[in-house]
Amino acid sequence: MIPALKSILLAALLALTGLGPAMAQEWPAKPIRIIVPYPPGGQTDIVARWVGEKLSPALGQPVIIENKPGAQAIIGITAAKQSPADGYTFVFVNSSNIIINKFMYRKLGYDALTDFEPVTQIGIAALGLVVPPALGLKSVDDFVQYAKRNPGKVTFASFGSGSSSHLYGEMLKKIAKLDMVHVAYKGAGPAVQDIAAGNATMGIQDYASTAAMIQAGKLVPLATTGTKRIPSYPDVKTFVEQGYPMDLAGWVAFMAPKGTPRPIVERVSREINKAIQTPDGTAKMLQYGLIATGTTPAEFGEIIRKDTPVWEEAFKASGLTPE
Repeated sequence: MIPALKSILLAALLALTGLGPAMAQEWPAKPIRIIVPYPPGGQTDIVARWVGEKLSPALGQPVIIENKPGAQAIIGITAAKQSPADGYTFVFVNSSNIIINKFMYRKLGYDALTDFEPVTQIGIAALGLVVPPALGLKSVDDFVQYAKRNPGKVTFASFGSGSSSHLYGEMLKKIAKLDMVHVAYKGAGPAVQDIAAGNATMGIQDYASTAAMIQAGKLVPLATTGTKRIPSYPDVKTFVEQGYPMDLAGWVAFMAPKGTPRPIVERVSREINKAIQTPDGTAKMLQYGLIATGTTPAEFGEIIRKDTPVWEEAFKASGLTPE
């Protein structure tokens, strides 16, 4: 009986200290899954695949990207929440789906800090206002004047209802007193394609999704969010520089189901940060429209706590009501 009792007590101690079966088996012992709650081709998906390529050799296991789009990322994030907290499932998130959704939906079903373990913030994401070149617009003022000449006929495409892309459009609409129609898409890829094709007048989209079309001359960038210009587009002024107070910046990050062992969370955080903080990693993030950061799990948790009330104010300013 005594040996059996010792075994039970040891197992309980291991569980409490986060050193359960996953660590005992010398994690990782099998492929690791990263859930991306968007379709292939958008910023989150592109960055997730790059991170996966770096994590695989660092951890000695294949890293599988699993796209689970739909319902403004709720489907994918919920799937991550419901996954075992064993260190074999992670999820790529951004400030839209992990914070803004909290205000967008009354019955969301997940919370950033109570249902997930912060791993690391990958980078700050600046979005840009883009339009088709056929419109001949060169600045935000040009766009505002165009929209006022065409009340009710201008459409702005977002990568999802309630996303940062949507909120930025609503903010511009309110600030400039414009009569525009919002069109929500299932991800940045389809939205950008319709803007380039002229099926939508404009969109405030991430640069990872618009870069190729900007370079090909199929889209024209008029402004960028945040407080600083994007190094990849040094000639594109911020909204603030052009007199429009839209300095909020979103971010892309990495999380794990609540209860994932702390040593695993910290190991993955370190490996990701190593990759993105190299000169190559920083350059790659800029290519994807991100300013590389890389944080500890604790630092990222604090960012979530600090940013949440700021985004709540932006949501209220948009005039949207929870669904």
